[in-house]
Amino acid sequence: MAKRDYYEVLGVSKSVDEAELKKAYRRLAMKHHPDRNPDDTEAEAKFKEAKEAYTVLSDGEKRAAYDQFGHAAFEGGMGGGGAGGFGGGAGGFGDIFGDMFGDIFGGGGGGRQRQRRGADLRYNLELSLEDAVKGTEVNITVPRMSNCKTCSGSGAKPGSSPSQCGTCHGQGQVRIQQGFFSVQQTCPQCHGKGTVVSDPCGDCHGQGRIKENKKLSVKIPAGVDEGDQIRLSGEGESAGSGGVNGDLYVSVVLKKHAIFTREGVDLHCTVPISYATLALGGELEVPTLAGRAKLKVPAGTQSGKMFRLRGKGVKNVRNAGFVGDLYCEVVVETPVNLTKRQKELLQEFDATLHDGGSKHSPQENSWSDKIKSFFDDLVT
Repeated sequence: MAKRDYYEVLGVSKSVDEAELKKAYRRLAMKHHPDRNPDDTEAEAKFKEAKEAYTVLSDGEKRAAYDQFGHAAFEGGMGGGGAGGFGGGAGGFGDIFGDMFGDIFGGGGGGRQRQRRGADLRYNLELSLEDAVKGTEVNITVPRMSNCKTCSGSGAKPGSSPSQCGTCHGQGQVRIQQGFFSVQQTCPQCHGKGTVVSDPCGDCHGQGRIKENKKLSVKIPAGVDEGDQIRLSGEGESAGSGGVNGDLYVSVVLKKHAIFTREGVDLHCTVPISYATLALGGELEVPTLAGRAKLKVPAGTQSGKMFRLRGKGVKNVRNAGFVGDLYCEVVVETPVNLTKRQKELLQEFDATLHDGGSKHSPQENSWSDKIKSFFDDLVT
């Protein structure tokens, strides 16, 4: 049976923030946890499903991959154990559940302090269609919070050092007993750092981080499309001393092109064409991203006809051996600003078409017959 969408499992929208995501998971985990529903296989299955969904969506990198590729992002053994590589049985519930609810369900979260991680960043990169198709390298400048160079991210004045937090005793988290529940929360004194600064650095004012504009060079692979993301590991915001940087996600935004529109690996364009060329046939020169191509138009071609030029589209970014096609729609251009003589010639020409019965304009005559039949039926 096909897996349900992770957002649907947790009952949240795709724009959900971290706090609401955690709240939704907490509600389902409390409801379906095996310790509260002994011998209930359906409840256990729902608990596992919710845990798997939360494991993916609570991780910035995994969530970005899931948003782009769905469940396929974790197929083929990526990440380890079953269910997309996120661990299975009741014995594995402790990692997430224990951190949220303490020891009430034997989560085993204990008093361990997780390594702090800086925030992930997103940068929208505008690219021309040509650059997206061929690939390129661009320089960008990203505003972010980085480690203070004066104090090396510690937040303490040079010559001094932070001291252990007396509230959490260096753990970065505290436990609060609320009746039946033992809830583990970030320490309000040190905000999860495990240390406090008594003599702060004058440059970062004890924060350990300062704002900077980071210049980066980004390689864009050939064939990227609107919405594709390129992850630069460790180029996100700093978490301060003792933490690791987040990641930077460069999201591709395509500029509007003067000639082509893109649909996946295929390109589309509209080619204005004269009535005479459609009627008599001829050869057109059409543009491609690689140069020019010849397009043969058979006599009697109707306006709106779509011609396909194989291999003149876009290289697949994930399969360099596959290239899309170019679709050219020929559309008749109605002449404007006609002279008196040109109008007379058109009227004479039109009269000769109707003298020939239906053989010159089969669609027009068929349409006329349908209209006549329609009104005859209304009268009767």
